[in-house]
Amino acid sequence: MSDLKRLILEMGVGVDLYGMDYTKAAKRAVQDAIHHSSLTLFKSLNMDPNAMQIELNLAAQEPEKIDLQEVAKELPYGQVTPKAIKGGLNVPEEETERVSVIVNAGIIVRYPL
Repeated sequence: MSDLKRLILEMGVGVDLYGMDYTKAAKRAVQDAIHHSSLTLFKSLNMDPNAMQIELNLAAQEPEKIDLQEVAKELPYGQVTPKAIKGGLNVPEEETERVSVIVNAGIIVRYPL
């Protein structure tokens, strides 16, 4: 098998406004990223989308609160390797003491060519 080649980079942002649910925000970030494109190359070139190696990078203020396996299920094809790091943004609302959480996603897809 030949080397893996980086083919795709998608980015997204997800927010949970009221529940401080980092997993929900991370899922929304992944959905935001993948719904910006239609990857016709797999069908056009008769490529197996399940052969993709997907690096799922998530950034949140409290990355340990993200259920990585649950978020990885948002990607319909390929072999997903998820990781979470410190980043993103928490936005407090002083009047209600609620905190909105923002998670960023960077999805890198590699394929054996």
